[in-house]
Amino acid sequence: MHMTDYVTLGRSGLRVSPFCLGTMTFGTEWGWGNDAATAGAILDRYLEAGGNFLDTADGYTMGRSEKLLGTMIAERKARDRVVLATKFTFNAEPGNPNAGGNGRKNVYRALEGSLRRLATDYIDLYWLHAWDTVTPVEEVVATLTDLVRAGKIRHYGFSDVPAWYAARAQTLATCEGKEPPIALQLEYSLVERTIEREHVGAAAELGMGICPWSPLAGGFLAGKYRREREGATGEGRLAMMKDSTNPAFQKFTDRNWRILDVVREVAESVGRSPAEVALSWVAHKPGITSTIIGATSLQQLDSNLAALELELPPELRARLDEVSALDLAHPYMFFSGPIQAMVHGGTNVRAWRPG
Repeated sequence: MHMTDYVTLGRSGLRVSPFCLGTMTFGTEWGWGNDAATAGAILDRYLEAGGNFLDTADGYTMGRSEKLLGTMIAERKARDRVVLATKFTFNAEPGNPNAGGNGRKNVYRALEGSLRRLATDYIDLYWLHAWDTVTPVEEVVATLTDLVRAGKIRHYGFSDVPAWYAARAQTLATCEGKEPPIALQLEYSLVERTIEREHVGAAAELGMGICPWSPLAGGFLAGKYRREREGATGEGRLAMMKDSTNPAFQKFTDRNWRILDVVREVAESVGRSPAEVALSWVAHKPGITSTIIGATSLQQLDSNLAALELELPPELRARLDEVSALDLAHPYMFFSGPIQAMVHGGTNVRAWRPG
């Protein structure tokens, strides 16, 4: 696979590269990340490699990510070339419940702010950043449909939502003649495979692409941390965020260290870095459309891009699959193995799939 092997995002006509450049590291307002010069060099290298898919959010580095990205796109006259994605949901004014969430009032507020910071008239892909647990899905679909038809956004997708929620939105849009979500952005890596239970199947069935975030588990799978009796040593985001209550940063577990040991062994056997092995595993998984990568240096970006052309031998992929496999839990234990043999009387039966 190469960066110029573009693919349509879900059941849409939007063409994206197989690696998407995440820009959460554009700006230093969070205490880590890139200044404008480094961010610009990373963007240039990504575009030169054939990448065309850029991902940000209204809250990344306190809005600085959007501002930097908008300026750099304009300077490079690249607006028509790139697929520009940003997100809404998180609150912008503590104490004001309507300055966050997925209700119509906040969506319009958030979008106008993003358009200003990005210095553009429209967003190619507008992500709902997280399920807010309260806004009716009917309101979300209607609001985003109105924005598509007003020309403010071209498409929309969902990040970090339950599979049933995405399925309901897709069904409502189909039945009511509204615009459907075309993609899901979800955490997915060798240490976080939960989306395989529901989301991957739902996306395939309903025509939504999957864009994994944190394919390196916040840098854990890059192999830059070493296990210690108490925690870990190493420099990076996970070390800085070790006291965070955000579960996305809690990667130093016994299970994850076992997975990393195998990643290191596989990397040594193929002569590549652990990060390249972990990224290759994600990017070549069925159902994955465009994997979101980030970088804090050109060297790191080059290594990440190289992972796309790495085809792991089947026996090594099998080792990675085995060590990171999800536990069989109810009701998923009923969907394979001996229970299905009981269902089909010991015969082999599979569903027909187009293509």
